[in-house]
Formats: sequence, structure tokens, C-alpha cells
Amino acid sequence: MTLASASHERINVALGDRSYDIVIGTDVLARAGELMKPVLKLPKVIIVTDDNVAPLHLEALQKSLDQADIAHEAIIMPAGESTKSFENLGNLMNDLLGRGLERKSCLVALGGGVIGDLTGFAAAIAMRGIEFVQIPTTLLAQVDSSVGGKTGINVPAGKNLVGAFHQPKMVLADMTVLDSLPKRDLLAGYAEVVKYGALGDEPFFTWLESHGQDLIDGAMSARIEAVKRSCLAKANIVAQDEKEGGVRALLNLGHTFGHALESAVGYGGRLVHGEAVAIGMVMAFDLSVAMGLCPADDAARLRRHLAAVGLPTDPTHIPGMTWNTDDLIARMATDKKVADGNLTFILARSMGDSFITQDVKVEQLALTVSESIGETLLGD
Repeated sequence: MTLASASHERINVALGDRSYDIVIGTDVLARAGELMKPVLKLPKVIIVTDDNVAPLHLEALQKSLDQADIAHEAIIMPAGESTKSFENLGNLMNDLLGRGLERKSCLVALGGGVIGDLTGFAAAIAMRGIEFVQIPTTLLAQVDSSVGGKTGINVPAGKNLVGAFHQPKMVLADMTVLDSLPKRDLLAGYAEVVKYGALGDEPFFTWLESHGQDLIDGAMSARIEAVKRSCLAKANIVAQDEKEGGVRALLNLGHTFGHALESAVGYGGRLVHGEAVAIGMVMAFDLSVAMGLCPADDAARLRRHLAAVGLPTDPTHIPGMTWNTDDLIARMATDKKVADGNLTFILARSMGDSFITQDVKVEQLALTVSESIGETLLGD
């Protein structure tokens, strides 16, 4: 459900007494205090952000909290994927507890997916669970990680393998903060926007083919529409399946492949999550074509659109990497989406029609992976 006001739109994530709103607009950060005050148990919050975001947006958030008479403190974490670690979680928890945290306290995650995941997990385990608000400052976080309650950290065995489902009290998505993003980060978020069209909404994918470049170039109307439609799609799925027992797994289109790529690269700057998802979606469509499930034209259509906006479409786009098929498949086997010892894949029947399956032969998977990385398998 979407409710519009003169300056913003609201989407409700329907989870009974844990339901919450996603607020989307161009004045959301300036009104953050006013918007979040009704959901706070105490007029006091602790902001968690990072040293990239703080110089850009912390002052505006603090000003809005002052205007709403909400007391606030701020904790500034290091920026980067490596912040999602046990060490930094421990540092954050010690800092929070040292500030007199209590059960009615509320954290505010101001940042991208790393800060949102880390802060949400800290909120889930602090005092056995306190509340938090998401203020995502990247496109990827606005359309994906801030919505749905998945929180967690990375460990050497894989990404997000330690975490909890813990829903926020509110998500505040301001389109103007996207102007501060480097283009690479904006494109990484755009990959997750494309995912919603590819997995379940062909008309949205068609809209993106016409308007996606406008979003990337800064058109606010296109950004609001894309974020709204993406969040609506995710909110509807989360309302049906909060803890990924069924249909929510569709949101992992491209992620089984993408997480293996990220793990192999090492979560550094050579490959960011959205780029991995873009490549992973292409690999999922290629596997679907190879299995006779999906028209080749739809896989080509996906590859063509991603490439047109500047996203990578196969692992060979990543400089300095030597890929190995067996290694990537082994990394997939440690993914959270393994069930009963079997790899779970999101494959496609066509653009906008995806489904969940464990019925993938390892020989076919190996062939698709090897073709994607440009490796010749023995016996070929």
C-alpha cells in the first residue's frame, strides 16, 4: 500500500504489530526528526554512521532531530565492507553500552548497507533487542538492504553468515542524498533495482529500459518512481514470507553466483555487491537458457540493459582475478541458501518470471560458470 503526501510517499511493510513505513521523497532527511518521533519510545537516539557519510549528511540529520526536540549522540564507524566484522561489532557494542544504552533506546543507521546491516544486528542483540530506524544513503540500501529486517556481518566463511532478522521501526529514503554518491555506487544500487523487474515485473523492466538512464543521470522523478516500485515489490514479498521460508528467496536472484564472486575477490574494492549481483543475474539467466527454461532473447535483453548503463555482465570484467570453476562452486556451497545439502538457485522462465529450484545438475552449473569466467573445462 502506498500513501502519498505533498512531499513524500509512504509504503507500509505489513507485518502485524511489527509493521512499519518506508518514507520516500526529496525532503525526508530534513524532516527525519519529525517523521520518526511518533515511533520512538524515548525522544533520544544514538546515530551510527561511517566516516564517509558523516561529513555529508550527519549535520542535516542532527539539525532535524534538534528541530523535533530529539536528543542525539553519534558513533562514527570506519567505512567499507570490512566494517561488517566481529571486531567492529564488538567495538560498536562496547561503545553503545558505555553510553548507557537501555531497552527503550533507539539506534539510527545513517549510511549504506554496511552501516544498516551492522547497526541492525547490534540493535537485535543489544539488551536482547532494541529498536532502530534505517536512513539509507545509497540506492542499493534504499531498495534492498534497509527493507525487510535482514541484519548481519561477514565472516571468513562467507557474507552475512552471522546475523538476525530484526525489523526496523521506520525506513527514511531521501532521494537527494543520492547526489553525493559516486557513479559506481549508484550503478551498484541500480543493479538491485533491475533485479525487481527481472524477477517478477516485466513491465517495470521495460520502464527501466526507457527511464533507467534518467535515474542514473539524476532525474528525481525517475528515482522516486524506481525506489517506490522496488520497495513495493520487496514489501509485498516480505509481508508474505518474512524469514525466507519460501517466496522471499526470489529476492536472491543473482545472489548465489554473486556472493561466490564477492567471496573469491575478498570483499574489497575490486567488486562491490551490486556489481556482483549484476553479473550473478546474467549467470542465472544464462543457466536458465542452458537448461532450456528461458528464451535466449531474455538473457540477451538483461545483459544488454546492464551493459548499456555501465554495469559488468561477466566475471572477466573484474581486473586482476584468476577464476576457477571448482572454487566458485565450492564457495556457493557455503551460501546461506543451501538447503538439505543442496544448492538453491533462482532461475528464470522469462523476463519477469523467476522461480526457486534445487534441481540443477552440477555438470550444467559447472559448464555455465566456466563459460562465464572464460575457463575451458577438462574434457570439453
